[in-house]
Amino acid sequence: MSRYQTDQEAFWAGGFGDEYLLRNQGEKVVASNLHLFARVLSATSGVASIMELGANVGLNLKALARLLPGVQMEAVEINEKAAASLEQWGGARVHRCSILEFQPEIQSDLVFTKGVLIHIDPEKIPVAYDLLHRASRRYICVIEYYNPSPVAVSYRGHNDRLFKRDFAGDLLDRFENLRLVDYGFVYRRDRNFPQDDVTWFLLEKMG
Repeated sequence: MSRYQTDQEAFWAGGFGDEYLLRNQGEKVVASNLHLFARVLSATSGVASIMELGANVGLNLKALARLLPGVQMEAVEINEKAAASLEQWGGARVHRCSILEFQPEIQSDLVFTKGVLIHIDPEKIPVAYDLLHRASRRYICVIEYYNPSPVAVSYRGHNDRLFKRDFAGDLLDRFENLRLVDYGFVYRRDRNFPQDDVTWFLLEKMG
C-alpha cells in the first residue's frame, strides 16, 4: 500500500517522476526560466528568501539564484532522485516529502509552484492553497496551465494526472488578504525563451 494520500503523489514519487527529471534538463531550460522569472521578479521588491513547492532538480531555483545572488532558498520535492540532485547542487535546503504533507518551519518572501498544482488531486488542492498562503511572508506565484473552469486532461497517456483550472482565482477567493500584482503567458513557440504554454500569476499578501 502506498504511503501517499493520493495516486498522483505515488505517480510522481515513482518511475514516472524519475523519467520526468531526465526529460527536463539543460541550459536552454534555465535560459527560458531566467527570462520568465526576470518578468515575475520585476513586479516584486525585497525578495530575500524563496520557497519552491515541487522543485524537481532545481532548474527554476538555479535561474532565480542567478537573478538574486545570495537569496535564501527552500525546496520541497517528493521524488527521491530529484531531491538528491537538488542536494548535490547545494543551493537550497531540501525537504524530501509531498507538499500535501509538508509543514513549513519558516515563511519565505516568495513561495511558488511551476507545473505542480496541475498534478494534484482536485480534492486535495485546498491543502496546497493553504500551504502556499501559510508559507508565504509576502508573495505567491503560481505558474501553471490555466483554464477558467476545472477540467481533467489526459497526460502522456495517463488519466487523472493533469488538471487545469483558475488556480490564482481560487487563491484570491479563498484568502481575502491577497491581491493580484501581475500576470502573463509564455508560449511554447516563443522563438527565444519558450515555456510549455504556462500562465503565471503573482499575488501579494496585504497585511
